[in-house]
Amino acid sequence: MEIETKIVAKNEPKIEEKSKISICDLTKNNTSEILQKMEFQLPVYLQGYTDLFTKYLHSFNTVFGTCRISEKQFFDKLGINHEVIEDIAEYWNFAKNLTIIQIETYSKFVQDYIDFRISTIDSLDESMTSALEYYSKSLSKFNKK
Repeated sequence: MEIETKIVAKNEPKIEEKSKISICDLTKNNTSEILQKMEFQLPVYLQGYTDLFTKYLHSFNTVFGTCRISEKQFFDKLGINHEVIEDIAEYWNFAKNLTIIQIETYSKFVQDYIDFRISTIDSLDESMTSALEYYSKSLSKFNKK
């Protein structure tokens, strides 16, 4: 940021300083501040989701642990064939494995998406740097004339 110094009339011996505002500096500083704030919030989000999934897991373990006792008594009274339960277990294992594959696929998609965006930003950065270098060279030639 450049500072312009101006001496005011003789009867006012103050030196007035007025800064020249740069659009580039304004944009850079404000954008940096916003992105840093977003970056600093990530641990809060991650910890929040970690706490949330820990609670889910604890709750499910408690519910299904208690359910196991009641289930045994219930199915024993009804005389249900345990082979049916084995078929149900096979189905649930299939559904679980399919869900795990979907989670892993989505995670890979997110990683690829982030890599793509980073690559795009790198390309933009290189292009803007080249453009600004050309712009600076053009201005310096213009000022020489």
